[in-house]
Amino acid sequence: MKVFVTGASGWIGSALVPELLENGHQVLGLARSDHSAADITAAGAEAYRGSLDEPAGLRDAVERCDGVVHLAYNHDFSHMDDAARTDRAVIEAIGSVLKGTERPFVVAGGVLGLAPGRVATENDVPDANLHPRIANLQWTLSLADQGVRPACVRFAPTVHGDGDHGFIATLVAIARAKGASGYVGDGNRWSAVHRFDAARLVRLALERAPAGSSVHAVAEEAVTTKSIAEAIGAGLGLPVISVPSDEASEHFGWMARFFGTDASASNAITREMLGWDPTHEGLLRDLGEDHYFRV
Repeated sequence: MKVFVTGASGWIGSALVPELLENGHQVLGLARSDHSAADITAAGAEAYRGSLDEPAGLRDAVERCDGVVHLAYNHDFSHMDDAARTDRAVIEAIGSVLKGTERPFVVAGGVLGLAPGRVATENDVPDANLHPRIANLQWTLSLADQGVRPACVRFAPTVHGDGDHGFIATLVAIARAKGASGYVGDGNRWSAVHRFDAARLVRLALERAPAGSSVHAVAEEAVTTKSIAEAIGAGLGLPVISVPSDEASEHFGWMARFFGTDASASNAITREMLGWDPTHEGLLRDLGEDHYFRV
């Protein structure tokens, strides 16, 4: 099929594009800049110039394709409400074209905050009041009642690999700045997935996830945040410390709310539903490589 991908030049999208091409699909990737367009073209896909800020302009791209993967999102935490409003407008624009076509529409979500204190499953329904983006995802899944095949891929908080600039890279930077690698309190649990395993799951969800389903891009159910801090400390040659909960914000900044939250999740239903079998290295082994610690 021909697939329209937003975020095609991003961290997960740039792994998804070759995954789709290698499995017989064509890709039309959203590019908001000449640099992004060049990256998408170099990967063997077709670039479509546009922006999330102009959702009406995305309808033409959707009409030209047999399915959509929506990965792009503005992660500026200082403007979360604006980002969610923009995302909702994009989803509605895409949905308006897909209604009645039975075409797949895959969107990106997360397991963070899904079921604090226990292992989250694909059957858990997130609280839409926690964040407006969650409400957007739930609205997308409701398109199953309007002739669309929507699915949500919920990603582990860390999608790791060489070139990662997300949460793990942020924790490395904080450890460098503080002179110690920390974890909150007694530590908690995070799930994790390698970028290439995540890309494969997105492709499988596009091809055959049932309408209205959620799947978990989780290769490791529960990696302790203490072990993550220890791996970062070893990589940087820094001591490892426990940061009291009431001092977490001072130590970690905006990262405290995420690193201090339990985010363990199962992938059992995903494996059975889609035949997904993660094969790439786990988070701690990945942290044993040098790419997270290059200056």
